[in-house]
Amino acid sequence: MNDPGVDGPIQEAAEDIERNPYEEVQKQEEEEEQDFLDPSRWWFASTACPLIAGTFGPMANTFSICALVQNWRVYLPPGVAKADGTDIQDPRWLIAINSISLVFALIANMALLLNMARRLSFAVAQPITIIGWLLSSVLLIALVAVASSSVFRISPPEAHIFTQAFYYAIIAAALYWIISLLMVITVLGAYRDHYPKEFRLTISQRTLMLQTISFMVYLLLGALIYTRIEGWKFLDAVYWTDFTLLTVGIGGDYVPRTHLGRSLLFPYAIGGIVMLGLVIGSIRSLVLERGKHKMAARFMEKKRQSVLASVDRDQRTIKIGLFKKVKFSQKGLSELQRREQEFSIMRRIQASAENRRRWTSLALSAAAALLLWFLGALVFTFSEKPQNWSYFVSLYFSYTSLLTIGYGDYTLTSNSGKPFFVFWSLLAVPTLTILISNMGDTVVKAFSDFTIWIGSLTVLPGEHGITATLKSSAKKISAGNFFRGGGFGTGKPPGMPPEGDGSHEKGAFTDTSLDRLAEHIEEEELGEAEEAGERGDPIERDIHFYHFVLARELRQVMRDVDAAPPKQYSYSEWSYFLQLLGQNESDASRHRKPPIKVDRSKNHPDLGKAGDKDSESGEPYLWSWLGTRSPLMGNKTEAQWIVERLSETIEREMKKMKLSDPEERKQPPPISMSDLQRSLRVQGRPQKNLPRSTAMQKSCAGAETAKGKI
Repeated sequence: MNDPGVDGPIQEAAEDIERNPYEEVQKQEEEEEQDFLDPSRWWFASTACPLIAGTFGPMANTFSICALVQNWRVYLPPGVAKADGTDIQDPRWLIAINSISLVFALIANMALLLNMARRLSFAVAQPITIIGWLLSSVLLIALVAVASSSVFRISPPEAHIFTQAFYYAIIAAALYWIISLLMVITVLGAYRDHYPKEFRLTISQRTLMLQTISFMVYLLLGALIYTRIEGWKFLDAVYWTDFTLLTVGIGGDYVPRTHLGRSLLFPYAIGGIVMLGLVIGSIRSLVLERGKHKMAARFMEKKRQSVLASVDRDQRTIKIGLFKKVKFSQKGLSELQRREQEFSIMRRIQASAENRRRWTSLALSAAAALLLWFLGALVFTFSEKPQNWSYFVSLYFSYTSLLTIGYGDYTLTSNSGKPFFVFWSLLAVPTLTILISNMGDTVVKAFSDFTIWIGSLTVLPGEHGITATLKSSAKKISAGNFFRGGGFGTGKPPGMPPEGDGSHEKGAFTDTSLDRLAEHIEEEELGEAEEAGERGDPIERDIHFYHFVLARELRQVMRDVDAAPPKQYSYSEWSYFLQLLGQNESDASRHRKPPIKVDRSKNHPDLGKAGDKDSESGEPYLWSWLGTRSPLMGNKTEAQWIVERLSETIEREMKKMKLSDPEERKQPPPISMSDLQRSLRVQGRPQKNLPRSTAMQKSCAGAETAKGKI
């Protein structure tokens, strides 16, 4: 008798065993690689738009709640202060429409959250999200328009003013309209097949919306509690919780005056700062994980194309920078020298593109921060006209608020200024976070390098002395590389090898390869390789040696995966790793000239990485160090790329060991002890470190003993 509760899991388990566990991961990596190598404006639609909507959606919901909990009008007789005005009850139809608008917005927000959490499909969630936010925006705009008309006003007009709730409604309506249009762009790009119909976001990006919701709920709950404790109006309490949790602390009339209010401030402020830190961390992760990589990919590809297009075959030069040309001629060069020359040019392209990305990011984030400062000051100038604020005073207030100085000598009193301050200060959080991150990569780093350079000339001289430091700095300035990575030291980009002179072509391995392999040769774990040599099976001996080297190198390179800044390998090291992977840099059959323009059409996508095979023909891709298939052009760091390829090679070798056909199982590996011994002999190096079989060691020991007796 079959158990219906067991058959299903057993069948699923069997299908999981038969299914390739790496197939889905490899497919996703290929799509991410293609997306990285084809930077376009659609990245903003696929990733940035939903993240912006997910961040500002909860904020708009918060403002909708603020627009609902208080009346929109206040009766203010002549000579009466705003705080002493009498609330005018809103019509029931206004409250009803306002409530319906909030419900639509909450449903839209929930649909987007479930879609990001992969609990609701893209095709179902996006129409709900877009329609919900559009309806919310339209309803609020209609209410604001009616409230601004003469129908809604009381007589005389000067005795009638709007409360903070009215201005919160305006901000919420604008936000709903903007984020709904952003999601329309996202859906449009997805249905035009520019990217999959799903959100491919990291964990930190997925939780950004949830963290924003939590922070907004925390802010509103705090306002509700302090409304009861301090006797404030709810929207005044929202204004207080905002400048408290953002550590602005501008004070004024809104400070806790009761013993209970001051006591609760201790845990409430700490909790809010922690939640705000989580939001800031997610925003910073968004910029560093996606925005930085996409901008780097665009600059890298544009720079690569411009450099390749600048080759002057008559003068045999290539233009690296605006006023920088280097010699570039492949005539009379061996394949290894030609590849090293390409690698050197690619390193210069990397350094130039990264330098441009850093300063462009700084310029954009600085422009956004300045725009926020100047426009915010302009709004405060108009909102605080009753206080006779000049534009300079507004600039001063905005500056001290943005930097969370908060002297408190100027405070907001208008019903329009307080809601705008809440929105403006929350908008300043991601703006200043991005600006500070970009300053860390540019201005702060340059200042740090400058102080180290000053120290090397004064109290902390380097190993080579002050004269060598001055010569190195002068050489870098003359080369135009003073502010291009690497601080105030050498002008070469990190990891750039010397220009190809072919000095390492004397044997089958480079100098770096020989040094690293010699270290492995001296290991004691090569007993199986020695035993295979004793049996007269050199191929099996070489296979054991090759597997041992792969495992050792994988362990060593894994240490570089988390290096900061990312590890960059020299050409000699890359040549060595590629040889371990079965790709000989001296073999021109797998190489090609780098194309300037890359065909990325769906029928003939010129993508795929070095070492990969064409899915249709099964042949390895032809690639160049200056092409998009170069390992230096991927969305992975160099150490990650090497670790991944070494792991794949080890897995492939293990599968080969299970083959029943001895001829297929015992294929000569890319490196062997015989090649190593021959290379050492050509290089003129001592060969005493090579392992010898036990029989040979006994024979040598017997000969030495006999010689001693004689």
